[in-house]
Amino acid sequence: MRPFAALVSVLFVLAMPLVAAAEEFISSFHSVIEVAKDGTLTVTETITANVEGNRIRRGIYRDFPLTFTDAHGRRSRVDFNLVSVERDGEEEEHRTESIDGGIRVYTGSADVFLPRGEHTFQITYETSRQIRFFDDHDEIYWNVTGTEWIFPIEEATATVTLPEGVKAQALDVFTGGYGATGKDARAVEEGGEIFFATTRRLRPQEGLTIAIMLPKGSIEPPTASQENIWWLRDHLALAIAGAGLVVVTLYYGRAWGRVGRDPARGVMVPRWDPPDGISPALVNYIDNKGFSGEGWTALSATMLNLAVKGHVVLDDLKNAIIVTATGKGGEKLPTGEAMVMKAVEAAGGKLRIDRANGKTVAAAGSSFRSAMEREHRGKYYRANTGYIIGGLLLSIAAVAALLIFGDLAEESIPFVIVPVFFAVFASIFAVSFGKSVGRGSSLKRRILSIVVLAAIGFVLFTVFSSVVAVLLFSATEPDDLPLLFAIGGIALVNVLFFYLMGAPTPLGTRMMDGIDGLRQYMTLAEEERLNMQGAPKMSPRHFETLLPYAVALGVERPWTETFERWLVAASAGAAAAAYQPNWYHGDSFGPGSFTDTIGGFAESMAGTITSSLPPPPKSSSSGFSSGGGFSGGGGGGGGGGGW
Repeated sequence: MRPFAALVSVLFVLAMPLVAAAEEFISSFHSVIEVAKDGTLTVTETITANVEGNRIRRGIYRDFPLTFTDAHGRRSRVDFNLVSVERDGEEEEHRTESIDGGIRVYTGSADVFLPRGEHTFQITYETSRQIRFFDDHDEIYWNVTGTEWIFPIEEATATVTLPEGVKAQALDVFTGGYGATGKDARAVEEGGEIFFATTRRLRPQEGLTIAIMLPKGSIEPPTASQENIWWLRDHLALAIAGAGLVVVTLYYGRAWGRVGRDPARGVMVPRWDPPDGISPALVNYIDNKGFSGEGWTALSATMLNLAVKGHVVLDDLKNAIIVTATGKGGEKLPTGEAMVMKAVEAAGGKLRIDRANGKTVAAAGSSFRSAMEREHRGKYYRANTGYIIGGLLLSIAAVAALLIFGDLAEESIPFVIVPVFFAVFASIFAVSFGKSVGRGSSLKRRILSIVVLAAIGFVLFTVFSSVVAVLLFSATEPDDLPLLFAIGGIALVNVLFFYLMGAPTPLGTRMMDGIDGLRQYMTLAEEERLNMQGAPKMSPRHFETLLPYAVALGVERPWTETFERWLVAASAGAAAAAYQPNWYHGDSFGPGSFTDTIGGFAESMAGTITSSLPPPPKSSSSGFSSGGGFSGGGGGGGGGGGW
């Protein structure tokens, strides 16, 4: 056994050089950096690699960052021009592709495989905007190799040629992984050249970074025009988004001035009848510039009006409403009321509104809304949808241009989109608030309240989301905030003008004046109503006639309370005790309970109808300066590998 063991040991020792030879590594990485007076760097990287056909089969690739952090901590872009690529002293086929924040250079061809052994790759490029200018000195802070190589580097060296007559004031070196402050390198200045070399092998993801302090004025600083060009390039995304915001806002502003500005309103005076005798459903349609609550409020008012006029009887069964036809005829009904009667008759003269009958109720509501829309669309109010679509297309074009040409960092894109959702949320909230502002308020005041509230909400939400993004994900920078505001502003403008672009017609404006007068009448204090000349005296008939309109306008509570006070006062309460509408079967009335009974019933009809509807179909979803410097800092950098 001993001779056999000795043989195995000898074979293992002999195989060691073969195993080492099979390793792919960079035996030499030498960079020649020529610094021009105008700050342009011409860099020639000579990389000698041992190729074994494993990860290096056709050639190597070299990643070069195109962004850097300037002396003020701002992220900026550099110029980069690939001059030549060679292998073993001959021109080499190559290609480039964009990577996140940089460019990747591939040497070689997909059809040509390299023979094993040492190969020398030479990549020459020019880059500018790499010099850092301080108040008392200029500085070259350069990441020679980058810290993202997947291979070890036996030796890394760099030769820096300074402009004629320029001498370095101080030199520094850093080695190790990104952020390391190792000093495993030496630096020597001879004549007009400075030589740097590592003193140990660099492991994968380790690199060499150099720093040279120069006297102030050694390098020509950029001109004002050049700085302006650089600023525009660094902030191209902001410029595109800002321009998009301006264009979209100007478009909407001009379109609103042409077609969206409301006609001048007339003098609003209280009145006790609907303008032109229109139905409660049409009052709701005109007042809301389209149906409110998807039309269920208007449908509730229509059923009440049919009941008051004697065409149906309403039975309140707490969890259901039964609409029963009385057979009364001889009257031409408005379109919406005719559609409701048709639905009741189709149900055998008795339409039950509850969850078990939800599909029938939904179909009746759809027919009701469709008939009203067909008859009245564009007559009282124009939505000006074409102009809104134009604004949306402009906004989409602006965002598309931003994503295509804005050169956003990949990790920043989600946090640029976030403000869009917050802007939409803030705008919808502001619009809802604006609609609730007193109806008698001027258009200017209502618009101002919406814009101010939306802007405040959007700013708060955007700042909050941006802070969260910075703290949790480190994906945004302070310089990104104006970009976020610009993008969110585009969304905000679209939502606001979606509300503002529509405008009533002259006929609609006149009808709105009358509707506002009717609303005011039903919410006036009793003594004010009594002082109105020609106003009818309160009576059950007068109350019932206007009750459906009160429901359509959302003022059924104050109107019912007014009637209840009249009932209690009339005949010392005798009228209250005797009153029982023949069109409603439900809880009996008593002093103090009328508002809760009738007013509550009228108020909850739309809710009862809505709760009876079948649930919507479920949708499937799937989850889905040199002081304080460090290795990997400064310009240059990147890394590389094989392919």
